Amino acid sequence: MSEERSRMHLVMGGRVKDPRGLEFENLDKIDLVGVYPNYEEAEEVWRSKAQQTVDDAEMKYVVVHLHKLLEPDFPWDAPKED
Repeated sequence: MSEERSRMHLVMGGRVKDPRGLEFENLDKIDLVGVYPNYEEAEEVWRSKAQQTVDDAEMKYVVVHLHKLLEPDFPWDAPKED
């Protein structure tokens, strides 16, 4: 029997030091957009926020897989059993 677990995702963004990286300039000014119950909802919000800042190369929004940080040893990517 497989156990259904929450797959929380955080959407956040801010100004980065280098557009090719993820080092944010000022953590006090990070835009914590929200926490979402699944990747699909988080991705929809991420796309919207990223589109709003598309002309600013130093602004970056990301989706953080909180469930993988909170339970790093859980086999999140393992195939589901019937």
